[in-house]
Amino acid sequence: MNKKVINNINIIAFLLPAMILFIGVLIAPILLSGYYSLFDWNGFGAKTFIGFSNYVELFTSDAIGFIKALCNSLLLAGLSVFVQLPFSLGLALVLGRSIRGERGFLSVFFMPVLISTVVIGQLWLKIYNPSYGILNVFLTRIGLESWTRIWLGTKETALGACFVPTLWQYVGYHMLLMYAGVKSVSPDLREAAKIDGATNGQVNRYIVIPCIKPIIKVSVIFAITGSLKSFDLIYVLTNGGPLHATEVPSTLMIDMLFLRNRYGMGSTIAVMLIVLCFAFALLINKLFKEEA
Repeated sequence: MNKKVINNINIIAFLLPAMILFIGVLIAPILLSGYYSLFDWNGFGAKTFIGFSNYVELFTSDAIGFIKALCNSLLLAGLSVFVQLPFSLGLALVLGRSIRGERGFLSVFFMPVLISTVVIGQLWLKIYNPSYGILNVFLTRIGLESWTRIWLGTKETALGACFVPTLWQYVGYHMLLMYAGVKSVSPDLREAAKIDGATNGQVNRYIVIPCIKPIIKVSVIFAITGSLKSFDLIYVLTNGGPLHATEVPSTLMIDMLFLRNRYGMGSTIAVMLIVLCFAFALLINKLFKEEA
């Protein structure tokens, strides 16, 4: 056995455990979801093959409410991209100028990322509580009692109230990604621009932000795909209510699987989430490639 064959065997031997884990944890569940989505099945009895009927029903039946749930996720995605990411970018640009207490600010802003989402959900349940929650108490104390609401129990405010904890939790995550990019920009470029009379805003606009576009692209992908598959925080805060005002595809999928025993439809929603996440990732890559 020659040396080349031995090297190939060694490479396969090292890659095989990771490949088995990758196929078993990621690829196989996706294929199984795609398979089950073609059946009418309650999870226990015999499966009835119905082809793509679940997909047709998903987009045409008002009783399922997938379109409404998807619109809620897309709204959260839009808020994440146009509210959360600009805020994260602003913080990264400020902290990237080596201000006093820079490390302390980084730790404080990143701390919510380290906290369990369930704990964060319980914390914000207390903040939004209509009786003793700090938000309503604060509004009452400053004379804005008319602004008090049952924030998570009103259709008009529930989805926005769910987004605020998401903003609070993940703004530090995106800030840290962008901060690393800002700090990697060559100081020589900054100094050359300053010598030419550029202000800090112009340096950020024409030098720093173009240099960190790959990191911004990653943050946009994470923000959109994270919004599409958001589940835990909304489940803790509202469980999709009131009256499905905060329903998202993931909570709808759980409802189909475990409450309505429609495993075929639940698998269909899972497949659609995977397809949508991949589609948006490819679209964002294309958009940023064209801008480059």
